[in-house]
Parts: sequence; structure tokens; C-alpha cells
Amino acid sequence: MAEDNTIYVGNKTFMNYVTSVLMQFNKGANEVRIKARGKHIARAVDIAEMVKNKFIKDAKVKEINISSEEFESSDGKKRRVSVIELVLAK
Repeated sequence: MAEDNTIYVGNKTFMNYVTSVLMQFNKGANEVRIKARGKHIARAVDIAEMVKNKFIKDAKVKEINISSEEFESSDGKKRRVSVIELVLAK
């Protein structure tokens, strides 16, 4: 699957992400990945649920991938953050 079909969840408004997912499907994508880290994981789940329950009734969650990433924070300490990737398919 092309990387273009990946939506990275951050601080934008909730409906921006829902609209982005819908636009990817409208452009002909069969699958869209929704990726989020840390505190945005719950938002990613809500986005996937909104898309499949309100807008694209035949969309299904095809895959759920979880992991964690390590990075160095601004104070020089190593931190780990949880990551989720939800693959919606229709």
C-alpha cells in the first residue's frame, strides 16, 4: 500500500482527520492507515470508529498494529512512547 494513504494523528481538530480519511477513500484507496503515538491513540480509535459507523458503513478495521518507539527528549533522557496503526479497508 502506498504511504500516501497514511494519516498521522496529532493536534488538529478531530474532523480534519475524519475528512482526510474520507478523502483518501474517495480518491480510490482501498485501505487507509491511521497512525498515532502516545496521547493521540484514543483519538485515532475514535476517528476509525467515526468513519466506519457514520460515513462508510462497509469499512472494516483490517489490521491493528501496536508497538513502541524510543526517542530522546529535549532534556536528553530516553523515552518510550506507544504507537498504534489502524488499517481501514472497504
